[in-house]
Amino acid sequence: MNLENICKEVIKVAKEAGAFVKKEAATFDIANIEYKGAKDLVSYVDKKSEEIIVNGLHKILPEASFITEEGTIEKKENDLQWVIDPLDGTTNFLHQLPSYSMCIALMHKKEIIVGVVYEPNRDECFYAWKNGGAWCNEKKIQVSPIKELDKSLLVMGFPYKLLGKEETYFRIMRDFVDVTHGLRRLGSAAIDLCYVACGRFEAFYEYNLQIWDIAAGILIVQEAGGKISDFEGGNDYLYGKEVLAAGAAHAEVLKVIKRHWK
Repeated sequence: MNLENICKEVIKVAKEAGAFVKKEAATFDIANIEYKGAKDLVSYVDKKSEEIIVNGLHKILPEASFITEEGTIEKKENDLQWVIDPLDGTTNFLHQLPSYSMCIALMHKKEIIVGVVYEPNRDECFYAWKNGGAWCNEKKIQVSPIKELDKSLLVMGFPYKLLGKEETYFRIMRDFVDVTHGLRRLGSAAIDLCYVACGRFEAFYEYNLQIWDIAAGILIVQEAGGKISDFEGGNDYLYGKEVLAAGAAHAEVLKVIKRHWK
């Protein structure tokens, strides 16, 4: 299986979906918003983007099954699985904020081997395949070498539900605001991860994410030389709902999180 060639084909699919989403953004009517939860929004754009991606990926690897956010295809277990978020940053899209992305990962026996994140507004495609490095628009990328918090810019996510962790989350935020260049919140976990991978941020953390939010970005960070962990510094990040991604600052960022997170 040639992962580089597969990755190139996946990029084409992601860009096709991205072109559709960007076109719809120009005329989207907010009346078309649907609610999966009080703050969990969706629209026909998410669903159609997912259909475009599923159809395209099926042509690349007909034997692979799918894990998708919008459930447009039945979930099945298979050694090869595509993991898809057809519009990461839906709330941004619905409010005409230009920070959203199409995310596609390929897993083999639960190991991520290909990851693609396409951000159509900047026309930036971040991608990686196992042992092939990380790339943005054909340029190799690397995580930041900065270790010190007082020289770092961080990005975080604020999930729909904090599941009783509200005060803890706010304490961590306060500590980072006090000791870093700043703390940002863009609204697309996949973009956050990719911006860590290319060194725009020193670290990203978020709680209560789903596998389709992070699978592609995780591989891109790792192939860019970064480290991924849960909030204890362990490896339960893909399904454990705790994700910390960083370059050289990982250890210092982890210290602050562990000070509060129980």
